[in-house]
Amino acid sequence: MVGVLGFQAKLANGFDYLDALDKSLLFFEAQRSGKLPGDQRIKWRGDSATQDGYPQRVNLVGGYYDAGDHVKFGLPMAYSVTMLSWGAIQNRREITAANQMGHVLSAIKWGTDYFIKAHTQPYVLWGQVGDGDSDHYCWERPEDMTTPRTAYKIDQNNPGSDLAGETAAALAAASIVFRPYDSSYADLLLAHAKQLFQFADKFRGLYDDSIPCASKFYTSSGYADELLWASSWLYHATKDRSYLKYVSDNAASLGGTGWAVREFSWDNKYAGAQILLYKVLLDGEGKEYTEVLKQYQAKAEFFVCACLQKNSGYNVPKTPGGLLYLHEWNNLQYVSAAAFLVSVYSDYLAAAYGVLKCPDGVVQPSEILSFSKSQVDYILGKNPKALSYLVGYGPAYPTHIHHRGSSIPSKSILPEIVGCVDGFDKWYHRPEGNPNVIYGALLGGPDKNDNFLDDRSSYEQTEPTISGTAPLIGLFSKFQELYQGIQTFNKTKFKVQTSCKLIADYDIFANLLQVKEAHRPIHPHHHLTSIQDPVTFYHTVTKTWVTGKETQYRHQVVIKNTSEKTISSLKLAFDHLSGPLWGLTATAVKNTFELPQWMHGLQPGAECTVVYVQGGPQATISVISYE
Repeated sequence: MVGVLGFQAKLANGFDYLDALDKSLLFFEAQRSGKLPGDQRIKWRGDSATQDGYPQRVNLVGGYYDAGDHVKFGLPMAYSVTMLSWGAIQNRREITAANQMGHVLSAIKWGTDYFIKAHTQPYVLWGQVGDGDSDHYCWERPEDMTTPRTAYKIDQNNPGSDLAGETAAALAAASIVFRPYDSSYADLLLAHAKQLFQFADKFRGLYDDSIPCASKFYTSSGYADELLWASSWLYHATKDRSYLKYVSDNAASLGGTGWAVREFSWDNKYAGAQILLYKVLLDGEGKEYTEVLKQYQAKAEFFVCACLQKNSGYNVPKTPGGLLYLHEWNNLQYVSAAAFLVSVYSDYLAAAYGVLKCPDGVVQPSEILSFSKSQVDYILGKNPKALSYLVGYGPAYPTHIHHRGSSIPSKSILPEIVGCVDGFDKWYHRPEGNPNVIYGALLGGPDKNDNFLDDRSSYEQTEPTISGTAPLIGLFSKFQELYQGIQTFNKTKFKVQTSCKLIADYDIFANLLQVKEAHRPIHPHHHLTSIQDPVTFYHTVTKTWVTGKETQYRHQVVIKNTSEKTISSLKLAFDHLSGPLWGLTATAVKNTFELPQWMHGLQPGAECTVVYVQGGPQATISVISYE
């Protein structure tokens, strides 16, 4: 009772969105398939499915399990990566300020690395590993998996435009996220995205016609939306107007300006594409396509007005407690997607100093954002049950999660193999709660009357999905800053005096903040500073061009003194440096540099900017010595 009262008192002051953000990112670690990395934080998980693809002579190790089972379904996995990436694009500064960008990049990269391996030829994409029927006959840990790991693909004779299109969208969106940190990797993602979009468009068909065993679990309603969705993301990633021409020329035939929808999900991307194209219009990039983009805008507004219950009766249904309610099975994944999309639209509208004119009234951007927050707060506990549907968050949350790995003790506690049937007998029907807390899992949630049954057999309500949690990353980071005051530099203009140069105002400084978390979790061998090092490096690519057959990159590194003392005699090693470098003084040792003598050291908080030019990957920087 004290805990519940304390939680209700906390509700008056808002939720701890930062804690919710951190836990949501842990969920993606719990869903990892394959060989786990050394920095894995969910210790009750172990390596699993390490032979995926080998019977087909292709490496399909990695990726994510979609929900409480052990099948790797390509369509919802790709959608989840797209949504993770969109959250990182839209809320880059907020995620960085929350010190979570490294974990977000890791979550995205775990998916994109898998997609790269699965895209073995221009017109071949492996879209599923495992069979849903046989998998559901067993209740076992992924580490003990005994069910078949058959791999399924799409190709030009067995197409899947929806699957290839969504994967192209995921890789294009991820390329935007990685561009400031690792431009070579971003280029690789974009190359695969372009090929996959061409595959999706040239050889059209439904992926579940080519992979029939997927139809019972993730049936596709069509592929037209994915084609528009992928082309929209490719335009944002490349600014190549041929992709804008595509969405304009095919606006009517693919339904982009014809379909007005009330759902945004792993299956239906129309509203997402419409809002993405609305941004193109707001950015003044429409030009000859402006009139068509305005038609996309009108459909985007239909979706937002329907969520806000201001669409002249054509609204999204809601529960008595105020939750959007679209489907009986795993409804909260549709809620999180809608809440995220509405919040993005609110940002776009606010940036344009606009208002939304719904059939039932004019709506300000702040009102749209408040609606998004109401859905997030319902998820976190502001609901008739006073129950958090994000596992591990708050004092009261469900404990009988429909999730195999969570429901059986880890190998370190129970080392013997838990067999297929034993899992059902001993653990599935066990009345106690799950022994492993699967932090950050967004459950299916309550029914249309706000009722909820905390029971593993009630899979419609107690099973989590990666497609449900993915949109929350952007939402939690946004609301953490707006309502709990993460210290960022977005309130006023200011000047920062450094030893190397004057940084003019917030706009430039914010760009430096955006790369703060780039290095630690993504490439363990690229650790740029140790815990003891008094400086931090912010690495970004500011320009690219082609010389002969090689792409050249202008790398900018900001060196910041993050200690409380003045640093002098700083000596740095630039491993893998192949081009010229400016801003530091070269020593007698190759690729070793020190601060210029005229600087007389770096004061606490001061920065120095270094520039180097080369082809290929960025250099790895390490501290050799300092005083």
